[in-house]
Amino acid sequence: MPLLIVPLVILVLLALWLVLLPLSIWQRYRLGKARRKAWPWLVNLNAWLLLLSAGLFVLSMAVTTFWWPGALAYALGGMGIGLLAGVLGLWISRFEATPQGLFYTPNAWLVLALTLLVTARIAMGFVEMWRYWQGRESLAMIPVLDHASLFAVAGLLLGYYLSYTWGLRRRLPRTR
Repeated sequence: MPLLIVPLVILVLLALWLVLLPLSIWQRYRLGKARRKAWPWLVNLNAWLLLLSAGLFVLSMAVTTFWWPGALAYALGGMGIGLLAGVLGLWISRFEATPQGLFYTPNAWLVLALTLLVTARIAMGFVEMWRYWQGRESLAMIPVLDHASLFAVAGLLLGYYLSYTWGLRRRLPRTR
């Protein structure tokens, strides 16, 4: 009897995750476009940790290439696009220098585009899982939809936040 509790708990946690997933995506969008204060120490810490994360990501993608050919290429391509998107994001963000410090508001349309990209990748994962359970052929034969595209989306998001944070860091001393 106690062994049956473990699969039940796993099933309940999975159902809870499925129910809360749309709410978490909505919250990510809502908070992503909110006005926030640029705390200098936090921006610096975030910038250096993102740089470390990017290095580890590229290193892990180089290792992953042994199992998924093209993983590094997809990841680097996504990071390149993300770096450009971060520069665009900085350019179209609204900045306010006040006596309390620098405040910034990311562009809502760009935040929406990134959120929809993540949502589309999650949905594609569910479609792939459904096709696998039905014994159908994977959609991975289409290059944009292969499994390494997950790494491209991860690289895009990492590149975006890396570029945005370093640009924000660079902007901070000019407003002090």
